[in-house]
Amino acid sequence: MSDTFATNAGSLDPNAGFSTSPSVGQAADDLRAAAENKAKSIANQATEQARALKDRAVESVQHAREVASEKALAFKAAATEKAGTLKQAAGDKAKEIRTAADEQWRETRVKAKEMHITTEDYIRQHPTRCVVGALGLGFIIGLIARR
Repeated sequence: MSDTFATNAGSLDPNAGFSTSPSVGQAADDLRAAAENKAKSIANQATEQARALKDRAVESVQHAREVASEKALAFKAAATEKAGTLKQAAGDKAKEIRTAADEQWRETRVKAKEMHITTEDYIRQHPTRCVVGALGLGFIIGLIARR
């Protein structure tokens, strides 16, 4: 027995000196293989989860893009409508102001004609007073201008 043990102890066989039950080396190899399989399984699951997350993110971005496009179109339509309303209101106000200005201009012209007619009538009725008044006014203006 010691002879057999010495012969087996000197060999490089990992199973030497042990019974026929699984060896430590075999157990280590089995553990490595199991760990490798588990790591591959976890890596595959992580890859699948990453793909699923990516797909959901792409869908979310596409949905957000569609919503943003719809809101932009709605905003554009509302802005166009508001601009049209403001343009119409501005046009109406401009017409109103133009009408008021035309009316004021006509009234001013009528008053100016009336004053012209009244002044002519006064001058025709009182020509001496007007000539003396004009000479006096010219004299005063001449004195002021001379200083």
